[in-house]
Parts: sequence; structure tokens; C-alpha cells
Amino acid sequence: MSLHRIVRGLVLGAEGFVWLSLCVLVFGVPVPAVAQSPQARTDQGRAPGTLEAQGTRAPAVERQPDRQVSGYISGTVMDKAGAVAVGAQVRLTREDQSPKQEVLSGDNGQFSFADLAPGPFQLTVAAEGFETQRVSGSLRPGEAYIVPKINLAVATVVTEVRVAVNQIEVAQEQIEEQEKQLVLGFIPNFFVSYVPDAVPLVPRQKFELAWKSTIAPFTFVGVGVLAGFQQATDAFEGYGQGAQGYAKRFGAAYANVVVGTYIGSAILPSLLKQDPRYFYKGTGSARSRFAYALANTVICKGDNKRWQPNYSGILGSFATGGVSYLYYPKDDRNATQLLVQNTLIRVGETALANVLQEFVVRKLTPRLQRRPPVQP
Repeated sequence: MSLHRIVRGLVLGAEGFVWLSLCVLVFGVPVPAVAQSPQARTDQGRAPGTLEAQGTRAPAVERQPDRQVSGYISGTVMDKAGAVAVGAQVRLTREDQSPKQEVLSGDNGQFSFADLAPGPFQLTVAAEGFETQRVSGSLRPGEAYIVPKINLAVATVVTEVRVAVNQIEVAQEQIEEQEKQLVLGFIPNFFVSYVPDAVPLVPRQKFELAWKSTIAPFTFVGVGVLAGFQQATDAFEGYGQGAQGYAKRFGAAYANVVVGTYIGSAILPSLLKQDPRYFYKGTGSARSRFAYALANTVICKGDNKRWQPNYSGILGSFATGGVSYLYYPKDDRNATQLLVQNTLIRVGETALANVLQEFVVRKLTPRLQRRPPVQP
């Protein structure tokens, strides 16, 4: 390049710089800004006339705390078989003592709680017939918390059943067993109980035992044998001999059995509330059992299960003697003799029967109840 061109370029460059300066001064053409310090930019942005105290500066914009974004809890309630549980009560409780919320599970077994603040929570799920279930967890800000499937177990029901046993029915079952008690298989032994704490009888049951005892076949056989002995010894000779005399003796003997059984074992026991049965002891020494058997001639159990004087048996013996005065022959109608005689005979019969019951009869009764007796 020639020296002439170099000099010319310098001149043109100087002229351009001058013209540029003139444009800035005249037309205000902006010139690229020079980088400034933060303080300078601050001072430039301040309104004219505003002063700042020396050493102080406007505080920076305060930082806003993180916003508590609400969350969501949902889940499904099912039963033990895997079917959805509809209408289960779901209760939400929080540790911050916020009000409890409750919902019912829908047709699909689902439930939900929306717009919840974050934090620990507990769900209590209850449904009729099922055990209450509890689920705990912690909800984070903005979280959609899905509770694992809640399976309800069938509630264990503890039921206290008090069965009020009908005393009359129990007593009926017991006397039905007594009516099967036949010594040697054919001699009735209905007025003996082998159940120490047997249920007391009601009047109807006392009459039932009396009726079945008086119509038992062996009763007629026994009366027939007794009438035969009386005829053979010519007892109550006013009846005479022959078939007619035997029939009269048979009728009188049977009348004694019926009257004595009904008065002493049904009528008076019902009125005086006493038990006409003999209660088998079966334990203890032979001497104590013998004394017990004899004592039962003059003592008995009341319907209250307490021992008391046997008014029924004693008065029944006297009553039988008194009634017999009506049908014995005129020559033998000595009231004192009949009364005393029949009373002593019945008391003696009762004492002997009790001793036999305690030591012999049980062994000769094949159809005694072997299973545990009915208890109230």
C-alpha cells in the first residue's frame, strides 16, 4: 500500500470521529452505557431530592414463608371375604386437635378426605358386625395419600346366655324316671328319689304319682294277697267267708291303700307343701343310714328343700284309720282300735319300707337311671 493511501485513511478517520461527536452533541444520539456498580444503579433510580441517611439502606424484600399446600387422603374398605364394604363409617382425627371428620364408604367401598393440612393422622373404620380397624399415617404437603386396603374382620361376639330352666318341666322329667323304678321288674317304687337334690313337685305331680301307684298291677296283686290272709285268719269276721267275704276284705284293703296314698302322699303334701318321696342316702356307715331311714318316718323334706316334721305322713296315717271306720264291719268298728291300729300299721310299714329302700331295693331295681340325672 502507498504512503498516500495511508495518510488519506487517517484523515478520513479523523473527520468521521469529529462528525460523530457533533451528532451526539446536537441530536442526543445515545452512546452505549458503561457498566455501573449496584450502588450507582440504585442512586440513579432514586427520585430527585430523596436523601438516605448515612450508613442505612432500605431493607431487602421480605422472603415469604413456604405455603402449606393441602393434601388428599383416600382408600377402600373391604370385608374379610374381599367384597367391598358399603356404608362403613370412616373417621379422620388429627394430632393438632382439629375437628374430626367422618364419611361413609361408597358403593365401591371407597372414601376420601380433601383439602387437608399436612401432618400425622389416624383413620378409624367401623361397621356393624365387624371389628373396628385403625390406620395411622402422615400426610405431606400437596400429597395424595392412598391408604392401603382396609380389610374388616368379623367381630367376635360374646353372648351371655342365661337359660331359665322351667322347674316344673325338670320335675316332670325326674318323676318320669321314678315311674320306671320297678323292684324285680314289676313292684312299683315310685315314691323314692335317687337324686339327692331333686326339684320339688307341684300338686299335680304329687297326685300323678299317687294315681299311678294305686293303679299299678302289683298293687292289686298285693291287696289280693292281703285279703286272702285276712280271710284265712278270719280277720274282720263280720265280712264272713266265701267269695263275698273275700271281696269285702279285698275292697276294704284296697280302700285303705287308695285313701292312705292319696291323703298321705298327695292331698296333705300339697296343702302343707311337703315332699312325699323318700330321698335315698346311700353314703356313710350302715348305722347312720339305718338311723336316717327310721328318721324319715317322722321327718321329710319340704318343698323349700328343708327338713321338717312329716306332718303329711303322720296325719295321713290317722286319717286313713278314721276313714276305714266307714267300711269295716259293725262289730269291728271300734274307733279307737281302728284309728290306733291302722296308724301304727302305716307308720311301721313306712319305717320298714325306708330301711329296705336304703339297703335292698336299689340293688333289686334293674331300670334305674344310669345317666346323670336331670338337674335344674
